[in-house]
Amino acid sequence: MMRFQYRPPAGLPDTIFCDDELLVVNKPSGLLSNPGIDPITHDCALSRLEQQYGALFLIHRLDCDTSGLLTLARTKAAERSLKIQWQERQVRKRYQALVWGQPSPPAGHIHTPLAPNKDRVPLWRPDPHGKQAHTEYEVLDTAVGHSRLALTPSTGRTHQLRVHMLSLGHPILGDRFYGNEAVQAAAPRLCLHADRLSLVHPNGEQLHLECPPEF
Repeated sequence: MMRFQYRPPAGLPDTIFCDDELLVVNKPSGLLSNPGIDPITHDCALSRLEQQYGALFLIHRLDCDTSGLLTLARTKAAERSLKIQWQERQVRKRYQALVWGQPSPPAGHIHTPLAPNKDRVPLWRPDPHGKQAHTEYEVLDTAVGHSRLALTPSTGRTHQLRVHMLSLGHPILGDRFYGNEAVQAAAPRLCLHADRLSLVHPNGEQLHLECPPEF
């Protein structure tokens, strides 16, 4: 099992949208979405936000190292409405990433099934007998040695985007789990950010939110 070192950044996640039913924030890289078993992990986005807003219901999670749009409900009715949308894959999510090299072709779909890597917990790996996983990618820009991609997953497997990009030979810069030494040294953090979110507000209105990455 890989050792997890947790040194979360200070401060409250920035609020992107807030009303009586819904809260969407920009979770920083390095902060857990929700608490784990170890007491050190009780300091997370959910616990910090509840100190500010009272009881909240986490609708989905982002990896600790991933930044971007994180959705929480402020009422049980809103939680039910939003979780149905996630379960039925009605929510449209997009991520931006900086990856090693330049993917060719510059756009495509990845349909590689994934499964837990029992030899390297908590990592995942490609597995033909694993869970179905689907990601659409598109190159937005290129630079020397790396590319900026838009990544749109239609499934939500653990580490899906990280493993899918690695499977193409283009790992995400700064990935301390899946990158080699050069990839890890290429950025001070994982360059993966949830930058767009489209869902139906519990009041029935369509909601489109954006939050550009810092990298």
